[in-house]
Amino acid sequence: MKIENMVAPDQAQTCDKTPALCRGDDKATLPRDARLTINRCNLPAVVLGSLTYQKYPAPLLLDGVAEFHGDLFRRLAAVPAEARAAVFRDYLTVNFRLDWPEEAGLNTSNSALRKGRAKASFVRVLRGWSFDSDSRDAAVLKGWVESRFGLIPRYHGQPLRDPSGEAYRRYLEMRSHGLYGTNALEAQFDLVYAFCQLQLGLRHPGARHVTLYRGVNRMADHEVLSRGEGGRHVILLNNLSSFTCSRERACEFGDYILEVKVPLSKIFFYCGLLPGVLQGEDEFLVIGGVVEVTLSTL
Repeated sequence: MKIENMVAPDQAQTCDKTPALCRGDDKATLPRDARLTINRCNLPAVVLGSLTYQKYPAPLLLDGVAEFHGDLFRRLAAVPAEARAAVFRDYLTVNFRLDWPEEAGLNTSNSALRKGRAKASFVRVLRGWSFDSDSRDAAVLKGWVESRFGLIPRYHGQPLRDPSGEAYRRYLEMRSHGLYGTNALEAQFDLVYAFCQLQLGLRHPGARHVTLYRGVNRMADHEVLSRGEGGRHVILLNNLSSFTCSRERACEFGDYILEVKVPLSKIFFYCGLLPGVLQGEDEFLVIGGVVEVTLSTL
């Protein structure tokens, strides 16, 4: 896995090196129909979803997480690195009453709801994603990204282009069914993202990017905004996508390889962050937007 530092601030202002960005070229901008006007973090979707952000990222802070969960971060700072994952999981288990759903308002007389609530946690949803990125659990995760970062999903089983269309209605139904009967599931994801960012910052101080790979069979399945020389394209990713840090592993999933320099701030989860969750394939869950990629063959 290749970790890279952010370019110097003076380079970010050098227009002859990034002419499209300095002119405000529309290829560098997140399309209007791919973003919400409001979100729940410190940067608007039009900024964090742009090509400019990919090149010159800044931290993404979710509203209220640091303020409401300061005790968690104080505990994490006080323990050695190898103990942080256990401290984090214990905190979420207690804070969201994951082992005591009746204390969170579960109706014990409803057996169907009781069975569903017993498994309703961030762990279950992440495992659901690993089996099927178009599943009900995946719809919940894509909905969380939409809510927190303002990035509208572009694909869930089929393209999502018309908010009034059948495909988008199906996505909304899956998302709502996945959230029903759970205990602040999206708030659990907020802490998962914050913990992931904390761990990445501690493991790679000063770094801003990681090179990741994705195997694809057809570029026609992606929204290509512009095509350049040497296989360099600008594309719009789905609001949440799976990548891997292993080019060899990416080769198992398609005839072509997308190579992307992903801002660390756009990594929601990665294999190894929490033992027993999202195991195998060296997988990274990446928050979407406009990115420049390099397309190559096997």
